[in-house]
Amino acid sequence: MSAIDVVSLSRIQFGMTALYHFLFVPLTLGLSLLIAIMESVYVMTGRAVWRDMTKFWGLLFGINFAMGVATGITMEFQFGTNWAYYSHYVGDIFGAPLAIEGLMAFFLEATFVGLFFFGWNRLSKVGHLTVTWMVAIGSNLSALWILVANAWMQHPVGAHFNFQTMRMEMTSFKEVLFNPVAQDKFVHTVSAGYVTGAVFVLAVSAIYMLQGRHSEFAKRSMTVAASFGLASALSVVVLGDESGYTASANQKMKIAAVEAMWNTEPAPAAFTLFGLPDAKTHETEYRVQIPWVLGLITTRSLDQQVPGISDLVAEAQTRIRNGIPAYAAIEALHKDPNDAAARAALASHVSDLGYALLLKRYDPNVVDATDAEIAQAAQDTVPAVATLFWSFRVMVGLGFGFIALFAAAFWLAARRRLDQRRWFLWLSALCLPLPWISCELGWIVAEYGRQPWAIEGILPTYLANSSVAAGDVWFSLIGFIVFYTTLAVVDLYLIVRTIRIGPEMVADDRGPDHPHAIAQPAQ
Repeated sequence: MSAIDVVSLSRIQFGMTALYHFLFVPLTLGLSLLIAIMESVYVMTGRAVWRDMTKFWGLLFGINFAMGVATGITMEFQFGTNWAYYSHYVGDIFGAPLAIEGLMAFFLEATFVGLFFFGWNRLSKVGHLTVTWMVAIGSNLSALWILVANAWMQHPVGAHFNFQTMRMEMTSFKEVLFNPVAQDKFVHTVSAGYVTGAVFVLAVSAIYMLQGRHSEFAKRSMTVAASFGLASALSVVVLGDESGYTASANQKMKIAAVEAMWNTEPAPAAFTLFGLPDAKTHETEYRVQIPWVLGLITTRSLDQQVPGISDLVAEAQTRIRNGIPAYAAIEALHKDPNDAAARAALASHVSDLGYALLLKRYDPNVVDATDAEIAQAAQDTVPAVATLFWSFRVMVGLGFGFIALFAAAFWLAARRRLDQRRWFLWLSALCLPLPWISCELGWIVAEYGRQPWAIEGILPTYLANSSVAAGDVWFSLIGFIVFYTTLAVVDLYLIVRTIRIGPEMVADDRGPDHPHAIAQPAQ
């Protein structure tokens, strides 16, 4: 097999493990904050039902948390096994937030998770509440550092290229941390996690009410989920709009591909609500558009244009040609590090060096690339338009659907009519898988839309892989599929089993003498 086959297999493996891992992350984020809110109400009111709610949803959180850890660890190992050159080239920057996540956030979260489960009868109410909030904070801090690392892949800042080490090296940790893309991705991603947790609680509680079980427990759980979910769903839409504005500044091709906008349109650009993009004809047929909306989202103006794919490809050709002198300068500096002319040429063209590296797919000797090879490399900067177009629209449609769902839940809860609207209970139960679909589509838009770059504008994906045999990647890929599918089945079994048993399994541990203990049948 050729090197491109190895790259494709490595991408499939990493994409698969990421999508599996992200089945567990959103629920962990959402439930961690929900159980902290529930226990806060318990400490303030002293009512045992809120304690039971905290313990029951906390048990489901614990099952999901364990699976998230098991699937997340292997992802980081892949940077060394499948993406060794990536780790060499950008590890100085990318590795820093990952290390902080492991040392600070993950260990903080893992330590307090243990205290959450085993500290109920050993800690005071306030002490245990503090532990629960630390679990929630740790979960969110873990997401923060992961997203800081991921945001640098989308918008590399605070770093420079060192021709002597042939690596990107950090110049400002502050810039990396306060990367505007990182801020937008963090709040948008955790809000999506909160929506997932709220839908989960809403759906499971609705199932209990449809079955006529644990009605008071379910009503309170649905009330919390309704208010928390409505605020989170609104946040996802608002913060998603901000992410679009940020991406328009540094990932113009992703925006154009998401919109299937082949040609630059007069400002302000319209938003395509529906259409059928055709990559062969470079047309989007049967378009239904909303005037001005895309221009307002991406430029915050009425007079700035949103560039189309064809213009961005032409710009990529210019940047590739501009990057070739930088590549030539590096070769000269390897022969003579004191070559002043080569140093000057590198300084002038280094910002486009990554674009020149796109040529190595077609000509290892970049400086001899033909016009046809440059044109082909520029065309490679266009990601899969149809995939991004539909992933984005389904994700956004689900986002607005969640707002409607939680608004209805909030209205019914405020009027104490949740148990009187069976159609809504059925609707809530049927919505259970939708937030996971939305979250997975969001990651497809973010990561697939970055292609062909591992690091936007700096390192092409096909150069980032390890020198491994395709057979080895096939072996590990099949192994991961089997292992992760097994974990997913085990996770689903444990969650379904816990839900079937219900809150009794946490209420019974108070002992028979507890004033709120559930009576046990006579033997």
